[in-house]
Amino acid sequence: MIEDNEKLTPEEIAAAEQPVEVPEADPLAEKDAEIADLKDRLLRAVAESENVRRRLEREKADAVAYAVTGFARDLLGVADNLRRALDAAAKDDVVASPLLSGVEITEKELLKAFEKHGIARVESVGQKLDPNRHQAMLEVVQEGAEPGQIVAELQTGYVLKDRLLRPAMVTVAKEA
Repeated sequence: MIEDNEKLTPEEIAAAEQPVEVPEADPLAEKDAEIADLKDRLLRAVAESENVRRRLEREKADAVAYAVTGFARDLLGVADNLRRALDAAAKDDVVASPLLSGVEITEKELLKAFEKHGIARVESVGQKLDPNRHQAMLEVVQEGAEPGQIVAELQTGYVLKDRLLRPAMVTVAKEA
């Protein structure tokens, strides 16, 4: 930077006015840079298409594995009603034995079909409360049970493979 009190000589002024020579760019270096950029873009595009392919395969596998979710949820009520009928019949001596055995066989067949398709009951009684699998409905003081331990099951929970279909509704022990 030139300050006001400095004076330039005519030679310095002439040198400053002459154009600065910029070396010409090497055309080969430009092409190499362009090739490197295109290779990078190609690799990124290939990686992106591979990621999309993998995601679509995973989504397809999930769709196949969990296609019965809605139907399975509808059948959970049937399983609940069969269990209620069996529990009520066990308390009542009036129910005919063949009818009771028929309901038991029906429940077993339904549970076997559930098992075949990856539907399983959620373990509850005696377990620690897991908010991902259980829904606490009541808290009670229970001797011999740790706080947070499930002491009773009000409604059975079910999972389809590793996904929760319905949480188990449970009673949990609390501190005295």
